[in-house]
Amino acid sequence: MERKKKLKLIQINLLVFGILIIFFTYFKKEKNVYDSIISGETQKQIVDNNKNGDVFYNIQYSGLDLSGNRYVLKSKEARNSKSDQSVVIMKAIEATFYFKDDTTLNVISENGVYNNRSLDIKFKGNVKAIYEKSELFAQEAEYSNSNGFLTITEDVKVKDNRGTMFADKLLFDIKKKTLNITSFKNSKVNANINLK
Repeated sequence: MERKKKLKLIQINLLVFGILIIFFTYFKKEKNVYDSIISGETQKQIVDNNKNGDVFYNIQYSGLDLSGNRYVLKSKEARNSKSDQSVVIMKAIEATFYFKDDTTLNVISENGVYNNRSLDIKFKGNVKAIYEKSELFAQEAEYSNSNGFLTITEDVKVKDNRGTMFADKLLFDIKKKTLNITSFKNSKVNANINLK
């Protein structure tokens, strides 16, 4: 009888010891893997950003606008808004619009805001757009899906093989493929045009 009690006690001790070894090995391994994937500084940044919204890296949205044109929107870092889940705040944005006539419009900027319900996009900071052989530079641009417009403002410069133009505001109608040029406070539009 005494021998059976000792055997059971040894078995229970071995079982508890085995469970402890598995437990500590598993959790220590998980912690090491997590630490090696995301550095402590990045972990702190993610925790801080979670107060303002969830952070995502290397995201991509794609779809069709109301005119049936396809678009792809990429961002290196994005954060959703806690107050409005349809708003996505982005950094390092690249947008490509594929039009039905087989032309493309590429737009890049440092920052921006994307509304995943209305599909409207605001580009901010060193905006650069390329359409066919024309390049556009500005500080802000806004794509309105519902209106089919791309509005470009602040330090607008257009370089084309026909010349260079400076303006306060450009309004590009995506449906009609027309461009309206505006100046503020009765300023003049400055343009150098090659008439060849």
